[in-house]
Amino acid sequence: MTSVRKVAVIGGVRIPFCRSNTLYADQSNLDMMSAALNGLVERYKLSGVHIDEVIGGAVVSHSRDWNLAREAVLNTKLAPSTPGVTLQQACGTSLQAAGILMAKIAAGEIECGIAAGSDTTSDAPIVFKSKFAKRLVEAQGAKTLKDRLGAFKGLSLSELAPQPPSTGEPRTGLSMGQHTELMAQDWGVSRADQDQLAYESHHKAAAAYREGWMDDLVVPFAGVYRDNNLREDISLEKIATLKNAFDKSERGTLTAANSTPLTDGAACVLLASEEWAAARGLPVMAYLTHTQNAAVNFVAGDGLLMAPTVAVAKMLQRTGLKLQDFDFYEIHEAFAAQVIATLKAWEDPVYCREKLGLDAPLGAIDRTKLNVKGSSLAVGHPFAATGARIIANLGKLLSVHGGRGLISVCTAGGMGVTAIMEGTKAAQGSMPIAAE
Repeated sequence: MTSVRKVAVIGGVRIPFCRSNTLYADQSNLDMMSAALNGLVERYKLSGVHIDEVIGGAVVSHSRDWNLAREAVLNTKLAPSTPGVTLQQACGTSLQAAGILMAKIAAGEIECGIAAGSDTTSDAPIVFKSKFAKRLVEAQGAKTLKDRLGAFKGLSLSELAPQPPSTGEPRTGLSMGQHTELMAQDWGVSRADQDQLAYESHHKAAAAYREGWMDDLVVPFAGVYRDNNLREDISLEKIATLKNAFDKSERGTLTAANSTPLTDGAACVLLASEEWAAARGLPVMAYLTHTQNAAVNFVAGDGLLMAPTVAVAKMLQRTGLKLQDFDFYEIHEAFAAQVIATLKAWEDPVYCREKLGLDAPLGAIDRTKLNVKGSSLAVGHPFAATGARIIANLGKLLSVHGGRGLISVCTAGGMGVTAIMEGTKAAQGSMPIAAE
């Protein structure tokens, strides 16, 4: 029986993330995922190399992208024998992909794999109403011109109205922003605290670019060299002037600044056994040691984006770790309010007892260890790509500073995907905060 093996994070790359309908307006999910994968191939000298599995996907995708991961592989310089598996779990897609690869590598089923994600709302699928779609199917199957024309008998102009994709929750009809407004109200998250977190995210990410941190994490694509949502000149005073984005009443606190914008982009990360890495002369950045998936009943009133609180609690119980046993916390910033609500929940004894089944609260974290190189509020959030971006960034942090890191990603549908990564060495002295 094969013993469980350690799973190495070799590294990852991404293309710059861009606000939707800006610099990547003409790029598809396939274009972007292929570019990210080719960046990884070049970075780690994988041209012609067989990878045991590439798992990746996109949240907003066309029907033509039913085999997205495999088609992206065939667009790269990887060996064409590399399988591509298309997966989708909303914003947790590429982190979930990494978890699946981790389990397969640990069990000895495969030696290496790539987790990837790509998303664009610039190239979103536009469909017609079902009545008109049925007419098209009927016309396509007709054997005579008369029958084809007959399929459109009684056609009304209203049937031709396109149906754009929606990011609203099918079960509630509310957008993610509207759900997060409810969470902010439930947890008493102030507008000022949200704005402060958004400001810090931009400040840290801008400093990371200035210090060269992003140089080996981001590969140019389509003439773009850095994320175009990032605002180096951001100020709390300017943020405070923005109007509410979702709840227009006095209760509303979410704005365009403390919420992630719709974003286009792609990212990928290479995982492997230690033996495979050593054979190719590739140093290990860190280890992916645990992942956890969870969901909450948001339809009945649980916060839509609170599932990571459950996943982290389960993962800590399984590993015997405390919430404070981490040197870095990478909490995806879908909204500033969601991050703050998550942290408040872990500190709340009633929530931890009633929702997490714990005798005591998980407690507070050291906020100086949170998203030290900025996160989604600053760089943007192409849904399926964010997990891979975070793994690559945390892997680099652990390779430089050692220690242990926690990843938390909330997703649509009331789900959450979390992970633990370990450095190859113990934490080395004080942990970094982005330079001023």
